[in-house]
Amino acid sequence: MRRNLLACAFVMLGCGVIAGQDRVAPVTPQPGMDARRLSEIDTVVAEAIAAKKTPGAVVVVGRGDLIAWRKAYGQRAIEPKPEAMTLDTIFDLASLTKVVATTPAVMMLVEQGKIRLVDRVVQFIPEFDKYGKRDITVRDLLTHMSGLRPDLDMGSPWTGHDEAIRLATEETPTAPPGRRFVYSDINFFLLAEIVARVSKQPFETFVREHLYLPLGMKETMFKPPASLTPRIAPTELCTPFGYPCDGPNRSMLRGVVHDPTARRMGGVAGHAGLFSTAADLSIYVRMLLGGGAVGEKRVLAPLTVARMTSPATPVGEANVRGLGWDLDSSYSANRGEFMPFGSFGHTGFTGTSIWVDPTTRLWVVFLSNRVHPDGDPIHDVTPLRARVATIAAAALVDAPSAATRDAGWSRQRFDAQMAAVPVPPAQPVQSGIDALRADGFAALKGLRIGLLTNHTGRARDGAATIDLLASAADVKLVRLFSPEHGIRGILDASVPSETDAKTGLTIYSLYGQTQRPTAAMLDGLDAVVVDLQDIGVRFYTYMTALAYVMEEAAPRKIKVIVLDRPNPIGGVQIEGPALDPAATSYVGYLPAMPIRHSLTLGEIAQLFNGEKKIGVDLTVIKLRNWRRDAWFDETSQPWINPSPNMRTLYAATLYPGIGALEYANLSVGRGTDTPFEHLGAPWIDGARLADALNARNLPGVRFYPERFTPAASKFINEDCGGVFIVITDRNALRPVRVGVEIASALVKLFPGKFEIEANARLFGSAEGIARIKAGEDPATIAASWSGAEARWRLMRAKYLLY
Repeated sequence: MRRNLLACAFVMLGCGVIAGQDRVAPVTPQPGMDARRLSEIDTVVAEAIAAKKTPGAVVVVGRGDLIAWRKAYGQRAIEPKPEAMTLDTIFDLASLTKVVATTPAVMMLVEQGKIRLVDRVVQFIPEFDKYGKRDITVRDLLTHMSGLRPDLDMGSPWTGHDEAIRLATEETPTAPPGRRFVYSDINFFLLAEIVARVSKQPFETFVREHLYLPLGMKETMFKPPASLTPRIAPTELCTPFGYPCDGPNRSMLRGVVHDPTARRMGGVAGHAGLFSTAADLSIYVRMLLGGGAVGEKRVLAPLTVARMTSPATPVGEANVRGLGWDLDSSYSANRGEFMPFGSFGHTGFTGTSIWVDPTTRLWVVFLSNRVHPDGDPIHDVTPLRARVATIAAAALVDAPSAATRDAGWSRQRFDAQMAAVPVPPAQPVQSGIDALRADGFAALKGLRIGLLTNHTGRARDGAATIDLLASAADVKLVRLFSPEHGIRGILDASVPSETDAKTGLTIYSLYGQTQRPTAAMLDGLDAVVVDLQDIGVRFYTYMTALAYVMEEAAPRKIKVIVLDRPNPIGGVQIEGPALDPAATSYVGYLPAMPIRHSLTLGEIAQLFNGEKKIGVDLTVIKLRNWRRDAWFDETSQPWINPSPNMRTLYAATLYPGIGALEYANLSVGRGTDTPFEHLGAPWIDGARLADALNARNLPGVRFYPERFTPAASKFINEDCGGVFIVITDRNALRPVRVGVEIASALVKLFPGKFEIEANARLFGSAEGIARIKAGEDPATIAASWSGAEARWRLMRAKYLLY
């Protein structure tokens, strides 16, 4: 009965299995393949179409040079009118471009000796040599081990191939090369640019002349002509360059690449943009199984194909990749249950995939346009691709013996034999005061100086910066300045001026009745030295204290010298809305700055000096041995609470989101042992709040309900319900998004209780507050920051020191 119902579904959807040569090609039963088992593909595809996972698909299963199964299912178009899927349908391959165009093109040039896998990218793209990218190699790009982000920002209105390359050169790696797998489209459009520069041919011309035409792949191309449009499977209704696809002037993408970055690049890119058919991809797979040749047509050497499809990622990396190809990673679902280790493949976002097993010579090509017509997340063929591959493998009834199968690589053999990419041992980070001391205080010789510092101003061995400068030869320390929390970092109120007991110097408060140094305070100084540990968040006030010193020093021709310190929460991740110009204050100095800014205090000083045109004579004594992706616990620097309630790196990690809420009627844990690690109020039901937040499945974080009684600050001595926040993956965590999720949940769960407007100055975005109040999805609110984050990333690029 189930099969009859499914057959009815085929008829209703216009996807009959037996409907002519354009939908089912006759195949010869293959030795060792069970045709009855292969017929189960009909069932699983029909189920997926009925569940609206995809409008249709083309499936080809082969073994070596022979086809075992080839059928078209469902429809290739639903809108504006239904069209039946056919075997000759042309599909937007999406990320299959990486392995059907870019990877073989690079390897052809490697064969010719024009590129080596260990060559640095900067050898071919010299302008790439910025912000720690010098050591990224061609191999790093091919294996997604470069540390570059997944994609360029789509929030800013950029267009053009050359602009994409320029933006890639402005990227800051999220990790050193060879350290972390980050699947990145940037990697592959850079590889295509290398191919074009080395070959002196446009990328699309190179692959057409050297790969597709020799193999007879006549319908594999970038930017297909209008004459082919009727056979092209449309993808999504979209704006010309937008992503997501909402907005005015939308049209159905048909023959225009779906990927927004490739679309903005003009339709030709190394990561997406290629169109092809199942028949052409079948030729390509046969070439791979043929060691680089189909019949008499050879395009690659056998050893080249073997190298591409063998493990190339470092030992210990959970995602095992070849050169371009996927072997065993978090993206390998399309391998199914039974394809053995040693097989390889790839997927595409639009619903495409290839998987190939050299040992059994079994292969599967699956093509769909699952994003059609509206890009709804319900359109997901990930499970379907896996089921089709599993059925194909299960239909193989003469699989090799265990001994033969063992000849392929296994993860255990890979881990045991693969040469590790050497990672130099981390050296302890030297802060600015450590570096200044090592240089004999040369930058301060002969100067009368003031010092803006607090208890965090210490060298790695614990010596106070005040004492070091007071005793330095040929340096005259004559004045001290203190920021918020005082020079000892213990005050949570206005800071008075006082006298330093050890040196006898006056300590002038810059957080009280006076926030700017006066003329009298600066009189007679040659320079003001600043040594403060910032926390990496826009509303932490030490940066404003620094800015005001710079503004007052500039017209008086007084130097400012910043002794730099690490950003405790790293120098890569940028997150949050831009500060509204109307919201500038002591907790928000510069409009356009997001909440998590990813700069050190020295870099902030440079940016303020440039963007605000302060014009002060500025010197930054740089950190030594610091990496942008390093968290504080990776620096070997001692943790000193930067402020009374910033007691741990755990708290600092959550602070960008939790701190942004603390002006409202909430306790964020002040007056408890764990500030910023939990929050609550007498009016909150912690169990309801925890359930709502955990149901959102936010990356890197979980919540559990609790009750606590603050001994200070909000709701002092009152019993509060709330949640404790558990960080499960600090690299995946987006703390500002977490703050918005909490605020949104409070608005929905406890109507009229949460005074969200009070957070306007800290959150910094009136529009964001209004959207939270209106009940908009927090994910949509967070996505709306992308434009501001992109603009900040570009603004800060020219001020980076590391």
